Amino acid sequence: MVVIIKTGETFLSLASQRGDFEDWILAGMGLDKEKATIIDVCNGSPLPTYDGISGIVITGSHTPVTEHKDWSERTAEWLPGVVERKIPLLAICYGHQLLAYAMGGKVEDNPNGLEFGTIDVKLHSAAKKDLLFYDLPDSIRVNVGHCQSVLRLPPNSRLLASSEMDQHQAFVVGDCAWGIQFHPEFDAKTTIEYINNFKQLLREGGTNPDYLITNCSDTPDSAKLLKRFVQIVKNPRPENESSRPVSPDATG
Repeated sequence: MVVIIKTGETFLSLASQRGDFEDWILAGMGLDKEKATIIDVCNGSPLPTYDGISGIVITGSHTPVTEHKDWSERTAEWLPGVVERKIPLLAICYGHQLLAYAMGGKVEDNPNGLEFGTIDVKLHSAAKKDLLFYDLPDSIRVNVGHCQSVLRLPPNSRLLASSEMDQHQAFVVGDCAWGIQFHPEFDAKTTIEYINNFKQLLREGGTNPDYLITNCSDTPDSAKLLKRFVQIVKNPRPENESSRPVSPDATG
């Protein structure tokens, strides 16, 4: 069973036309909504027990982690159990920050300002041996939209990717719990909609939103991560196996 932990909702204008975070994530993974369980924690849904869960995705949110909402804190307390049980976890944007916070890292407003649009992310050497990132190019294009960042990674985590404005774009903690600050589920149209909704704040921070919009694009390398995650969920690595990557050819 794949579980989507829904930690927020997109803008109503966008949701009415294109669906919400969980819809984009499931579409990117190639999964029908009926084959996943959506846990809407931000609206009071209780977190599940760990039994029977094959994989977990945490969505983005418009709520800052530093507001320490009750539902957010409950989810943070639940996450170490996921890591300990080696349940594959993909935590996106807010989820990335929440995973870092839950495992002992530090999250605050990004001192470099808001990061929106389509940007270049450079992969570190650890990514070449990582189950999720192993065969991606050294630099990939990704779509981003966030105000807060992970300023300190949790202990015993491995840094996988960085951008000019955010050193911690991706990390992994334990065997298979990934945090990614960028949005593999965002296409160019969704990214542009986010820029339009944050135009004033971007201008106040000295960024030209119109320039960001003209440089938006789809990000196929980033989007691959969603299907790759499904492959990992379907073919978990045996306990005694080394950290070699899973071959897509072997996963069907």
